[in-house]
Amino acid sequence: MVEFTGERVIRGQVNDDLWSEHVARYAFARRFAEGGRVLDAGSGTGYGAAELSQSARSVIGLEIDRDAVEYARSNYPLPNVSFEQGSCTAMPFAAGSFDLVAAFEVIEHLVDYRKFVEECARVLTPQGLLIVSSPNKKYYEASRAETGPNPYHQHEFEPEEFQSELRRCFPQVQLLLQNRVESFAFHPAHTFWPADARIDGGGGNAADAHFLIGICAFEALPGLRSFVYVPKAANLLREREQHVQLLEDQLALHKKWFAETQAERDTLLDLYRKQKEEVEARNRWGEKLNAEIETVKQRIVQVQGELAAEQESVHATVAGYEAKVAELEAENLAKTEWARSTETRLTTEIEDKSRELAECVRLLSSAEATVEERTLWAQRVEAQLGLIRTSRWLRLGRKLGFGPVIDR
Repeated sequence: MVEFTGERVIRGQVNDDLWSEHVARYAFARRFAEGGRVLDAGSGTGYGAAELSQSARSVIGLEIDRDAVEYARSNYPLPNVSFEQGSCTAMPFAAGSFDLVAAFEVIEHLVDYRKFVEECARVLTPQGLLIVSSPNKKYYEASRAETGPNPYHQHEFEPEEFQSELRRCFPQVQLLLQNRVESFAFHPAHTFWPADARIDGGGGNAADAHFLIGICAFEALPGLRSFVYVPKAANLLREREQHVQLLEDQLALHKKWFAETQAERDTLLDLYRKQKEEVEARNRWGEKLNAEIETVKQRIVQVQGELAAEQESVHATVAGYEAKVAELEAENLAKTEWARSTETRLTTEIEDKSRELAECVRLLSSAEATVEERTLWAQRVEAQLGLIRTSRWLRLGRKLGFGPVIDR
């Protein structure tokens, strides 16, 4: 489904007024399409080609947008209608291919609009007719004062310029005006009769017209008559009254909504004031906090300096400790070596002394044995001497003055 963007009209996606003002142009052109070969230049979504096909022998819709072409093919599969993708400034058709070219609301979309008019003239037969429309620049600008220029329009025309550009290629040009008018309709209730129209009050001023319609030909123009297109023959006044009532109901609803909105607005303003006061208090707290943070930052910088100095001092102390440790390790290594050699020497000496001590113990044991042996011998000798001293023979010998003297 093609999405309505404002560039092309899509049935069901625009309001009835906008739809009717586009369909009215094709209803007007249909009167000149009878039995002919028709080109709908800038055919958009295809509704115009379908309208023209009801009178024409064949209709080709030429459209540059692929999506629009696919949409038209899907929604208007008519036997005498075909849709082709192509540019209106380089039409893919031979010269003299068409009896009628309808180009509605296309010319203002093109940068090279002169080439477009030349292409329309090229593909028409010498007796062919071009019907081209464009919004009146003065009215269109005024009607879009609030919304701004149409972003899809490249060049908009005033009546004099519009006719001048068409006359560059076509000797015969008739300017018509398309306006929305107030009218009264007389018709049966359930069927439609052929209609006659009467327009009083003159044709209006071209400068104030809504749309400009150019009918262009190489030869004399066909007999032209004013045309009135009535989208719906109903009681427009009644519909307007009902619409006014609907608007009044909507207005009452909007007033109620507005009152509720006002109450909400007052509540929101109250809330806003409270929040503003809270924000201001928070801002003051934030400023105080920022000052404290700044002080802390300065203290951090100071502490970082002190820490850096302390780190340098620690590094120096550690270096001294490491040097001292290295010195002590070297000294401990020397002392360890000395201890090891001393231990070896002492072990050797102890072993030697142990051997000497063992020899001494042996000799002592031997001496003690000798002493014991000699003590026993002495005791035996002493006993024998005691016996001898107590011998009466010895005492007799002493008395006689002979024999040995035995003393301890």
